[in-house]
Amino acid sequence: MRPLSGTALAVLGLLALRPRSGYEIKQTIDKTTRFFWKASYGQIYPELRRLAAAGLVEGEAAPRGGRARTVYGLTDDGRRRLEDWLAEPDFRVDIRDEGLLKLFFADLVPGEAALALLRVRRAVHERVLAQLRQIEAEPPFVGGRAYPDVVLSYGIGFHSWAVGWCEEMERHLAPDAS
Repeated sequence: MRPLSGTALAVLGLLALRPRSGYEIKQTIDKTTRFFWKASYGQIYPELRRLAAAGLVEGEAAPRGGRARTVYGLTDDGRRRLEDWLAEPDFRVDIRDEGLLKLFFADLVPGEAALALLRVRRAVHERVLAQLRQIEAEPPFVGGRAYPDVVLSYGIGFHSWAVGWCEEMERHLAPDAS
């Protein structure tokens, strides 16, 4: 059995919640998982074709207003594959963070420019934290399920911690710190 990409697994998960078009999958990702798993149309539509070819999803024509549209749903094999993945005890943690990469090399720039990288990083985490707090205040997008709220709580906790860490590092690395 060929491993599925993370995007394919995200698509299967969203289709397990309810059938959707590629456009609806993208809209849902943009409102839910984008803070930790992004996907573009250029990833979603090829994955839908691969998943259909593998017999894990089925598409049904559902034109809307004269526009061609296909709504996809999970097959029994697709649901089993998703459940098998969910039951696997291990997972990868792949962090690609350009801001951390910049901080890693910050010794190569003058002190104030390096500190500016920390300030920008703090501002980014503050902005994401505000977005997550807004999501927290809105009615559930995914339908009142418990675990999306668990992931939301993780994001709020992580970005709150990151803001505090940036503040601490700014104090520690400030020129007048001793």
